[in-house]
Amino acid sequence: MIGIISAMPEEMQSLLDNLQVSKTINKGKRTYYQGQLFNNDVVIVFSRWGKVAASATVTQLLNSFAISEVFFSGVAGALQKSLKIGDLVIGTTLIQYDMDASPLYPDMEIPLLSKTSFETSTTSKLEKATQDFLADFSKYFNLKTRKEFKLKNPKYHKGLVVSGDQFVNSKNKIRKILKKVPDALCVEMEGAAVAQVCYEYEIPFQIIRVISDNANDNSHIDFPYFANEVAGKYILGILKKYLD
Repeated sequence: MIGIISAMPEEMQSLLDNLQVSKTINKGKRTYYQGQLFNNDVVIVFSRWGKVAASATVTQLLNSFAISEVFFSGVAGALQKSLKIGDLVIGTTLIQYDMDASPLYPDMEIPLLSKTSFETSTTSKLEKATQDFLADFSKYFNLKTRKEFKLKNPKYHKGLVVSGDQFVNSKNKIRKILKKVPDALCVEMEGAAVAQVCYEYEIPFQIIRVISDNANDNSHIDFPYFANEVAGKYILGILKKYLD
């Protein structure tokens, strides 16, 4: 059974619209939707924002259901100039850039685990599904939508994703993050925490993020609208190809 998590309800609405729900379970102020998505057993849940919320959600998910892998999706802010709005990032490594227990431990190292980063179990299957989705991109978004959100020939990238409990909306914050983690592709608020929990539970974890902004002065865009109209449909299209 696959656990699918998003931090915003708008990011998962397209999935819920296609889910054949068999039952719902309410725990810890979260609703876990269990059922069939493209003929696969899944549980879908909205985690809320931030590392604590995401950690609590995935821990409950793993303890309440027979989860074989966890899939996290949603939006993120670009840190590298090569990433454009509408691009995709498949996370291969995740770091909590705001973790600092120094001088007891090195900066960004997770206390007692002797780890700074967490590797994902990203598969060629997910990469192929992403490639196939982008090849069919025009089938999912009409010209009006592409113009509205400035979606121009989106691409996918693989690499480092960083997570922290702050909304990154300035060039100064970007500079500080890149000074600590120069190779980071994008920034968000949950992924690395979920990766840590999955590591400790020994559950495979994959993450894919849709670039919604450049994590600077334009990051005041209507995130719920973008998440619903763009990101949610991205993830639905990719998961359909992945699960098929």
